[in-house]
Amino acid sequence: MSGLFDAIKQWVDYDAERDFYEKHFPSLRENPETVFRPMRKADLKAVSVIEESAYEFPWEPATFKDCLKTGYCCWVAERARQVVAYGILTVGAGEAHVLNICIDPQIQRQGLGRKMMVQLMEVAKSHRAEMMFLEVRPSNTRAVNLYLSLGFNEIGQRKGYYPANNGREDALVMACML
Repeated sequence: MSGLFDAIKQWVDYDAERDFYEKHFPSLRENPETVFRPMRKADLKAVSVIEESAYEFPWEPATFKDCLKTGYCCWVAERARQVVAYGILTVGAGEAHVLNICIDPQIQRQGLGRKMMVQLMEVAKSHRAEMMFLEVRPSNTRAVNLYLSLGFNEIGQRKGYYPANNGREDALVMACML
């Protein structure tokens, strides 16, 4: 009886979309442990949990749903079939704009942020974007250093862009030629 149960479980757990991307786009899979794929509606709960665990002022779950519904480029990274990171960008008029990127705090500092950014840069290039923009908190020095190492440069600031405990925090605006 357990053999039948295992067969049913395997059939129910089968993910045709993941299988397709792994088979036809092997470059999207960084290694056997990490798989990058487009975000699906079924991922929204996991994405919201990561967002809430990583940020003091997280996006609302409805914001992620709207990004997906609107057709933004929404990607997730999986390990052991669990969503562990995500990135969202818009692309238009030859430009890409990173709206959000987040790695599960339990596995940060393992290089996944770099891999997700490289993935988003490749997605932007595939949409013929020539330049990529993003905003980042100056206090997030790890992220700032990551973006600098990927070829981004500071091009300006947005005053009072981010909510903060003591009011608002400015954002660094960074850009990179693709």
